[in-house]
Amino acid sequence: MQLERYTTAILRYRWLVVALATLVMLGIAAGVRFITVTNDYRILFGEDNPQLLAFDALENTYSASNAALIAIAPRDGSVFTREVLGAVEEFTEAAWRTPYSSRVNSLTNYTHSEALDDDLVVAPFVDDASSLSDADVVRIEKIALNAVEIAGRLVAHDGRTAGVAINFVLPENHDQAVIGITDYLNSVLDKARTSHPDIDYYMTGDVVMNRTFADVTKSDMETLTPIVFLIIVGATIILLRSILCTLAIVVMLVFVINTTMGFAGWNGVVFSPTNAGVPIIVMVVAIADSIHVVTSVLLGMRRGLDRNAAIVESIRINAYPVFITSVTTAIGFLSLNASDSPPFHVLGNYVAFGVLCALVYTMTLLPAVLSILPLRASLVQSQGTAFFDRFADFVISRRKFLLWFVTAVVVGLILGVPRIELSDNMAQYFDDRYEFRRDTDYVIDNLTGLDKLEYSLSAGREGGITDPDYLRQVDAFAEWYRAQPEVTHVQAFSDIMKRLNKNMHGDDPAFYRLPEDSDLAAQYLLLYEFSLPFGSDLNDRIDVAKSATRLSVVTRNAWSRDLRELDERALVWLQANAPAFAHEASGLSVVFAHLSLRNINSMLRGTITAMALISFILIWIFKSVRVGLLSL
Repeated sequence: MQLERYTTAILRYRWLVVALATLVMLGIAAGVRFITVTNDYRILFGEDNPQLLAFDALENTYSASNAALIAIAPRDGSVFTREVLGAVEEFTEAAWRTPYSSRVNSLTNYTHSEALDDDLVVAPFVDDASSLSDADVVRIEKIALNAVEIAGRLVAHDGRTAGVAINFVLPENHDQAVIGITDYLNSVLDKARTSHPDIDYYMTGDVVMNRTFADVTKSDMETLTPIVFLIIVGATIILLRSILCTLAIVVMLVFVINTTMGFAGWNGVVFSPTNAGVPIIVMVVAIADSIHVVTSVLLGMRRGLDRNAAIVESIRINAYPVFITSVTTAIGFLSLNASDSPPFHVLGNYVAFGVLCALVYTMTLLPAVLSILPLRASLVQSQGTAFFDRFADFVISRRKFLLWFVTAVVVGLILGVPRIELSDNMAQYFDDRYEFRRDTDYVIDNLTGLDKLEYSLSAGREGGITDPDYLRQVDAFAEWYRAQPEVTHVQAFSDIMKRLNKNMHGDDPAFYRLPEDSDLAAQYLLLYEFSLPFGSDLNDRIDVAKSATRLSVVTRNAWSRDLRELDERALVWLQANAPAFAHEASGLSVVFAHLSLRNINSMLRGTITAMALISFILIWIFKSVRVGLLSL
């Protein structure tokens, strides 16, 4: 009776209800202008994520890992020609002018060292490619393809693709910086493609991935939401056979979405691809509430009730079910707060808020709008009702058979659960529509991998990195990694020391081994550092106190499961052969590799909690343990 009086009041003051709802919606929707879209992958991780903390410590010790990689591939074969080496040289010079760039490494500016009489000569690998003789090109090719430090990283093992790696030091709020970097690089690439039409260029790297994340988010929010909206409108018109009822539902959906997104804006929410689907999910959930109410109104009018009486009856019938559905749905989405990834918190919280907004608007705005519109019930008898009546009779009459049949199907499907693998691949976050994905696939297939496992290997004391025992352990660890089938390149400090030892012995290949004297090794390193040109220092490989070095392992197109398994094998090897180095790997790829596992485990706990809470609510509402347990 109270519900009927409430609905009657809504209908009596329908224009006031619509006006108040509009004012509330417009006031909240004004916050939409504060919504931001980030291109920072770090938003995916919580502040206390242990892998992210380890990665931050690594970057603080050495240098940040923000990078872009340009692959340069001639269409007619080898990169070892004057034209292609010249193109690499040109791009290397242009790359230095990229905003926020701190280091550029390429095939041409690789700091090659060699002995000249009693001197150590350190210089870029290629200086003025146009002046190279045929013999020079052959010599460069031989050295490059056999140089463990760049083969498989800056030049493909088959010599058909070269790379230019650019490192960046980004500001704290680097969204605009990433846009500036990628815009500049794209302009340089356009010029390079025009100047060298017979050479293909491909761009990838985590900075480029950041930009793609932002572009994907904007694209999804700007295109998918309108598309889903139009599909819902079209389907509603077809199913209800009433344009006016569809208009009422559309009005409510617009109010719900604007209120939800405006509230997110006022709260300073940052959207990413993970939670860009908030408006779509809210739309889908909200349409269910309104369809229940509108369908009941139409059925009531077909039975002879006038419009307002049908609305009152519809609210009386549907208010309780819609309330229960909305509350339990909101609880389900709130369980996403158990996730280890903050964007899932945003997704869960704002979908839950949108669901509750849909409940409020369904009980206030929707009946008011329906009472304003000149609704007419279709004279055509609905065939849907008769069909579902027959379907219900079928289920009831064969309930035992259906119970056992459905149970058997469910059990059969459950048997597939152990086959689920907790794994993902960063490059495959995007489909082939995006240039980043296509370029990344090419780089992985033809130049180098993009997944890295990083280690900071401590010598235990200041200046200890030239100790022969330390170097031998580093070298042994690097060689172990090189023997692993999924590894494409290993960058280790021990390789530099072996090269310097050979240089200081007249480039005799027999001396391509580690120095046996710590003081002599320290002198080699000091001489080498003094000889390095600008931008080629070793700060990204050794720490300031020379007490630790960085070892980087590159894998090709590895899934997160594979990276975790490789890291576990490496830890076992370290514990047995170099216990002083025994710790898990770090690096962006490692952080992502553990994210999916942490997320799924935490959300499983959240799902179980939500199911239990929903069951308790249903038990309390229906005063029946049996009904509550059936919801599980």
